[in-house]
Amino acid sequence: MVNTSATGGYLQPSSTTPAENDPFEDLLGGLIAGISGLARGMVRPRWQPTPPAMPTITTNWCAFGITEIDADWSAATTHIPDGEGTDEVVRHDTVRILASFYGPSAYGLAAQVRDGLWVPQNFEAVRMAGIALLECDRIRTASDLINERFVRRVDLDILLRRAVVRVYPVLNLLSAQGAFVLDSGTVQPFTVTET
Repeated sequence: MVNTSATGGYLQPSSTTPAENDPFEDLLGGLIAGISGLARGMVRPRWQPTPPAMPTITTNWCAFGITEIDADWSAATTHIPDGEGTDEVVRHDTVRILASFYGPSAYGLAAQVRDGLWVPQNFEAVRMAGIALLECDRIRTASDLINERFVRRVDLDILLRRAVVRVYPVLNLLSAQGAFVLDSGTVQPFTVTET
């Protein structure tokens, strides 16, 4: 059971948006596949527990991965008094994605994704998930030597921005006790309760 502010101890979020981990990678993979025209199975997360077999040198495909998440200096916390109460913590992340295109059409596919990301209709599903496009412009050649043969690889950096919202079970304050100490030294106790 998750702690609340009434039980004490560390608090874990009761919900988080937007999607993280595999659902976030699925969203990115679908975006790259949709704009590039590659089959979804040929747009793969870069680091997998059991990597699939590498396609042939004549096959066009893409490997992508989140290489960096840079958060703002601080988060904003707002108490939401509805129901028993919660705290909403909002932090903005800048997410760097490296998309590597392989195959004879690698340059064209990288350029197609780079330019297609700026078409509002192409980015709509990602925008609805609370993600904005910051930058996508540099295409780099980074061919790999595999089995004594160069494999064409073209890298594309994509920079996204998203607001991460986490909701914590911080309950409403129902009563409080304290005291005012006056300049004269008189102590004036008080109690406040919810009515």
